[in-house]
Amino acid sequence: MNHSIQRPIARRSLLGAGAILAAAASLPAWAQAPATIRFAAVFSDKDIRAEMMNQFAKEVAADFKVEMHLNSTLFRQGTELVALQRDNLEMGNIAPQDISKQVPAWSILTSAYLFRDANHLNTFFASEQGAQMKKMVEDQLKVKILGPTFFGTRHVGLKGKKKINTPADLAGVKLRMPPGDAWQLLGRSLGANPTPMAYAETYTGLQTGAIDGQDNPLPNVQNMKFNEVMGQLVLTSHLVGFDVLTVNMKTWAGMSPAKQRAFQAAADKAIAWSTAEHQKREAELAESFRKGGLDVYVPNIAAFREHAQKVYLASDEAKAWPAGLLAQINAMK
Repeated sequence: MNHSIQRPIARRSLLGAGAILAAAASLPAWAQAPATIRFAAVFSDKDIRAEMMNQFAKEVAADFKVEMHLNSTLFRQGTELVALQRDNLEMGNIAPQDISKQVPAWSILTSAYLFRDANHLNTFFASEQGAQMKKMVEDQLKVKILGPTFFGTRHVGLKGKKKINTPADLAGVKLRMPPGDAWQLLGRSLGANPTPMAYAETYTGLQTGAIDGQDNPLPNVQNMKFNEVMGQLVLTSHLVGFDVLTVNMKTWAGMSPAKQRAFQAAADKAIAWSTAEHQKREAELAESFRKGGLDVYVPNIAAFREHAQKVYLASDEAKAWPAGLLAQINAMK
């Protein structure tokens, strides 16, 4: 008796389970959980680029859940690229200086006074030459570059009151630069004594006198409150600051062509918003720092440009630069 009761129940359970499985298999793609993409960057949640990534995350939310790891909390500054290459990270905002450690030809894109402004930078990346440089990274490093994330033009900020007009005036000045050879070369090209130090330690370094100054775009100076421990801002405009929004190749290759197009379009839209926002913020900040008591002035830019380009062309790095590329970039409108 018991057996006969159990059999129909067991059969009903099996039929029910089968129906659930069949229903799950026929669920449309949008009903399946979005894949997680971990994004790592050095910047803080106060940064314009954090909002850029929030906007990007919303655009791709149907397909991907973007998890933010800012302030170098997931990977130390400079180690994100290797994490992408080892499949330990899906997405990062990578410094071209880190790329140049593995692809020496990229050091041209880290040189002083190369790009005039954000528009010149974007023109280059949209050009045939820009496409070749991106392909070089894809082929050699196996990561996919979505585009350049402009974060402002780098200027020199110093503690003392000594006026700086030419590179000779920076002789002996301990200028904080991010760690890495490309950054140290940039510091030397300005005439300073470059001192490697992590971004997060720079405020304390200025406060204690471990360094005499730092170089950053104005939005970064504001985010990190460097202006509180500086006396002057020398508008050297020596480097149009940018990183590249980069995706792990396994993650990228796992997307359908339609998803890749949507992902790229979302990145383009977020990057364009961020660029415009940075340009607006830069103009406002120079004035607000001046009002806040900083001595803000423009040195002899021609003298800085000439000195920097001499230092770069005489460096070992320049030997790896693609022939003719410097002239082609200079000629771009």
